[in-house]
Amino acid sequence: MKRLVTVAWIVVAVAGLSGTALADSIKGKLGVTGRLGVYLPAESDFDDRKLETDVGFIGGGGVIYGITDNIAAEIDVTHTEFGSNRVSGLDEGDFEVVNVSLGGQYRFLLPQSKFVPYAGGGLDILLIDYTRPSGTKAHVDTGVGVHVNGGVDYFVTRQLVLNAEVKGVIAPEVDMTAEGRPGNFDPSGVAGTVGVRFFFN
Repeated sequence: MKRLVTVAWIVVAVAGLSGTALADSIKGKLGVTGRLGVYLPAESDFDDRKLETDVGFIGGGGVIYGITDNIAAEIDVTHTEFGSNRVSGLDEGDFEVVNVSLGGQYRFLLPQSKFVPYAGGGLDILLIDYTRPSGTKAHVDTGVGVHVNGGVDYFVTRQLVLNAEVKGVIAPEVDMTAEGRPGNFDPSGVAGTVGVRFFFN
């Protein structure tokens, strides 16, 4: 992680000194994205007990394609893990969420700038695992929700882009069962990530 941050800062510094790369339309271009960050999950409940959730780490990647100068389609797959506990602090197990996200974004092209802000939204399919402190795996239904996101791309070159994004997922609670006891998991949450995009053409 420290190595990735160091490389990112070096790239930004070199780009700032060179001043040659300007933001460009990605119309007709295919790119790949990798990202890392933090995830703030919603609280859930198990066996009539409120579960407080910890901040988790999130990572993943996907593909992006420019449809027009301002509109792009994106598919992302991310994975996050976070712990949970009772209000008293007693450990209540760990959650894992894989989010398959299908979305679009509107990109604001700024003249003579390396920065391209964007805003978007889309559909999320949430695959959830819950492991109790005993090691027992719970059965958790698959969740379906929507997301809104906003961020900015910084064009180091016309192919290499640094990215920062905030994404909020809103989804209804899903049922879960473990050790013969029921619960409800809330898949909603907010993620903040930094990443790198690379466009092939």
